[in-house]
Amino acid sequence: MLPYRRRLRSRIFLSFSLFAITLSVLFAASAMYLRNRLENQLIGNSLERNINSFANAYYNNPETQGYPLEKTRGHVYSQRKFSNVPFAWRDLDNGVHTIKQVEPDGSVQQYMLAVRKDPHYWFFVRYDSSQMLESQQQLKYALIAAVGVFGALSVLIGAWLSVRIMSPVTDLARRLRALRKSGRLEPLAPHFAADEVGEVALALDDYAKRLTELLQRDQEFNADVSHELRTPIAVIASTAELMLTSPNLTAKLSERLKRVERASRQAAEIIDALLLLSRAEQGGQQVQDESTDVAQIVANVIDLQRPQLGNKPVRVHLQLESSLTVQAPGSVVSVALANLIGNAFKYTQEGDVTIRVQEDRVLIEDSGPGINPEDASRLFERGVRGEGVKGMGAGLGLAIVWRLCNLYGWRVRLAPRPEGGAVAMLEFAKKSS
Repeated sequence: MLPYRRRLRSRIFLSFSLFAITLSVLFAASAMYLRNRLENQLIGNSLERNINSFANAYYNNPETQGYPLEKTRGHVYSQRKFSNVPFAWRDLDNGVHTIKQVEPDGSVQQYMLAVRKDPHYWFFVRYDSSQMLESQQQLKYALIAAVGVFGALSVLIGAWLSVRIMSPVTDLARRLRALRKSGRLEPLAPHFAADEVGEVALALDDYAKRLTELLQRDQEFNADVSHELRTPIAVIASTAELMLTSPNLTAKLSERLKRVERASRQAAEIIDALLLLSRAEQGGQQVQDESTDVAQIVANVIDLQRPQLGNKPVRVHLQLESSLTVQAPGSVVSVALANLIGNAFKYTQEGDVTIRVQEDRVLIEDSGPGINPEDASRLFERGVRGEGVKGMGAGLGLAIVWRLCNLYGWRVRLAPRPEGGAVAMLEFAKKSS
């Protein structure tokens, strides 16, 4: 099962929205931080200047008792009156301090206090920052609202942009799905601009064209070769049959002619199967109105493949556990079974080969060298042979069986046999009721 993946459009939408919202939050936080820092710095500098001016003015005129400025109040305490200094101010160093004070009614007031402690006089300038706190709170709410508005706009713009950005890719995917369903080859590049998506569409067109030409050449070659081989195979078969009627044949020559006749019949069946594959892969319908007795085909295949056993001490067992009839040409069934049974005969050096005809399948069990479980599925690929397999062979027989099974809806499997050797299974599609 493939891992879950988000759609590309969703990833673009989420990325843009998260980027915009994060940027808005960072901007609001930065604005709040800079505003508070700059405001405190400006007020602190102003208070330091004011307290110095207040102290100088007091030294010039001791009658000075405070500033008549809004929100700002100056206080001076002489050496004789240090005990009158508010308790929260006594231990403060020179400079500007922010102080929070709890009022008798339970409310909290915050103010900024500039302190200058001379040997004989302590000067204090107090600035009421309650209104500044209110403005900061209002600014915070305003920035939160702005972040919410910009976040909503980011979501809307992200959704619109993701659709706009992904529209060519979405169109390309839609056209590819339509082509896959219809099976017709239509150019994609004319429907797209000369951008990256257009280049992908052009590359897909070129690849599809070359692949179609290659497949067509392969199908035409298979059909031509299969068609042209029919005549010489028919000549070989008829000549063998005619020679077998001669009364002067020796037993040895008669046996060899029978082998030639069987081989020509097998070649004719292979040609018929290849022609069916070629026509089906070119869009034609496979022939399924022919009813074939599988048990009879198995018996013929055993007789046809028996020469591969030679003088090997191998016993062949045919077990008819159930009658089995399939709707397919006999040549197709024969080619599929001949490859499976022929491999069992070829690679079994001694022991037994058992062919079981069951209700809807045929099992071929042998006592040969067996196969690796890792190689079982790969053996149906073209040109792949089992590990340690010796002798001639191109690794095409099982690939043909696989193609025939796909054509008729059958299943074929290879697996190691627990007792040693291998087991092949050809399971036919059940009849529709």
